[in-house]
Amino acid sequence: MSPLEIGILGGIALFFFIALGLPIGVAMGAVAVAGLALVTNVEAAFSRLGQTAFTMTANYITVVIPLFVFMGELAYVSGLTREAYSATYKWLGRLPGGLAMATIGGCAGFAAVCGSSEATALTMGSFALPEMRQHNYDPRLAIGSIAAGGTLGILIPPSLAFVVYGLLTEQSIGKLFLAGFFPGILLASLFMITIYVLAKRNPLMGPAGHKTSWREKLTSIKDIWGVLILFLVVMGGIYGGILTPTEAAAAGAFSAFLIALLRRRVTIHNLITSFMNTLMVTGFVFIIIIGAVLFGYFMAASGVSTALADFVSSLPVSPLGILIAILLLYVILGSLMDAFAMVLITMPILFPVILSLGFDPIWFGVLVVIMMEMGMITPPIGMNVFVIKGIARDVPMYAIFQGAWPFVLAMGICVAIIVAFPQIALFLPNAMK
Repeated sequence: MSPLEIGILGGIALFFFIALGLPIGVAMGAVAVAGLALVTNVEAAFSRLGQTAFTMTANYITVVIPLFVFMGELAYVSGLTREAYSATYKWLGRLPGGLAMATIGGCAGFAAVCGSSEATALTMGSFALPEMRQHNYDPRLAIGSIAAGGTLGILIPPSLAFVVYGLLTEQSIGKLFLAGFFPGILLASLFMITIYVLAKRNPLMGPAGHKTSWREKLTSIKDIWGVLILFLVVMGGIYGGILTPTEAAAAGAFSAFLIALLRRRVTIHNLITSFMNTLMVTGFVFIIIIGAVLFGYFMAASGVSTALADFVSSLPVSPLGILIAILLLYVILGSLMDAFAMVLITMPILFPVILSLGFDPIWFGVLVVIMMEMGMITPPIGMNVFVIKGIARDVPMYAIFQGAWPFVLAMGICVAIIVAFPQIALFLPNAMK
């Protein structure tokens, strides 16, 4: 059996193990080690396993993962999420669908200090959903806005998705963070426009709230000082060339601790909970990264990546046509498997194709993350939808997915705009010192 045939069978085996319910990181690692043993030898395969596990976890840049997770945990403890939501509502509450728009704004604010989609959706949903129910919002709009807003957690920096993408593709994490800033604002704006259109067409879906004075609006800005400080420390440090992503993560985590301390929210229980959650998320992400890197080595050693890149490059189709086909593939895969799994499985195969076509890898990273967001709210495997289902047990699953569909369309429009105008994503990275 040739190495190429072994690589193809390895890919089929990977999907089989995932269908059986094996954790994605374990499945990728097991298939990669077995495949490398067949392509090379057993000793080389296990040597690669040990080397990858050490280099990926002992890598200086991977320290950003626990630090950013810990920063998000402390930001939640400090109550920054609720204040971002409250401030946004004072500015947008009087509009049709104002509470749902405020939820998007609150999600964007928490995303700027969190990095996790599920955490953003769960945190915002815990208090935004009762508020919208109290104001007689249609459950589809209420839950759809929370599920969609939660996806901003992996686009607006700092983002764990960008960290994982950067580690897998060896791209600058600092540049990826900066590349997600304007697309994040664009997508949040499109979500708000979607809510406004739905509520304007049917006022019963999202009744307008009470008006607030300009004094109340301006006063609310001071309530989000914590979010602004954390965002400026992290992104200002990276953009200004003062801090590396790892240093910025450390500075952000320390700043979040000081804010929690100033607000008298630091208790032994809160600290232990934050540390435990950080350890669990970090361990989960590290296992996935190790498995994905090993699978990438296997694909390269078997020749699958090179063969596919050569085949695609020789097709009588324009590079843009191939890019659209890849994005459509992500739409299909995103509806069938976990969003992170989708990217981790395909990236070792598709990334060489993207490079061979001459596309900017930073720009492509932004598109990939938006496609991940789309996968998080599309049936039947929409992780954010299942998270929201946990706090809205009385709402049928079909109603939740129905409420999410308009936001999937907004994501498609966002992707089209960024494909047409790449500088939306590349302006800040290209200006980075």
